[in-house]
This record gives sequence, structure tokens and C-alpha cells, in this order.
Amino acid sequence: MNATNATNAMKTTTRKRSNAPIFWALFGAGGMLSALFGPMLVFITGIAVPLGVVLPKDTMSYPHMLAFAQNLIGKGFIFAIIALFLWHAAHRIFHSLHDIGIHAGTGAKLLCYGLAMVGTVIAAYALLAIGF
Repeated sequence: MNATNATNAMKTTTRKRSNAPIFWALFGAGGMLSALFGPMLVFITGIAVPLGVVLPKDTMSYPHMLAFAQNLIGKGFIFAIIALFLWHAAHRIFHSLHDIGIHAGTGAKLLCYGLAMVGTVIAAYALLAIGF
């Protein structure tokens, strides 16, 4: 092995650790949920229940929604929707800043992902405060 090959081998073995896969995973999961459940949620909460189409008008009454939010499966669904939608939006906004000519640095990253983290913590706290 000559000196050039040894140098190239050393360059390929020293990699910088990155947290990008975590954010890409949250972005992907949020994107999948927003694509699959977003239109359904808009239809149910914005059209079907208020107009009484397909579903009765009391489907989203306070007692029904409270019972859903107090159920463990309901809490998980609500938390997943809120948290993953927030992380998807944060990642999309952060990368869209570059598209509009704002070369975002660490401050923009902290703002975008920090707001998603704060929203996730608030959602978790609110769901736990409702009780079981």
C-alpha cells in the first residue's frame, strides 16, 4: 500500500458524527402521517362533523373528545399527530429558508427545531394533565 492509498483510507475512516438522521426520520414520519391522516382530519373536523355529513354532529362533542384524549391509544394518536406534524413542519421550514435565499445557520436551526421541541413537550404535558 503506497502513501496515497494509506492517506485516502484514513480519510474515509474518520467520519464526523451527525444528528441529521434523527431529524430526517422525524421529518419522514411526520410527512407520512400528514399525507395519510392530514386530509382525513381536515375532512372530519372541518366538513363531516360540522355539516353533519357522514358523521353525526355530536361525534366531536366535549365528552366524546375528552374520553378519546383520556384513553391511552387516543393519547398516543394525538401525541403522534401533533409531535410529528411539528417536526415535519420545522424541518421543511428550515430547509425552505435556503430556497428563498436565507442561508440559515445555527440560530435558525435552533429556532425551528426548538419550537418543534417546545410544542412536543407542551403536547405531552397537556395530554398527561388530562389524566387517564
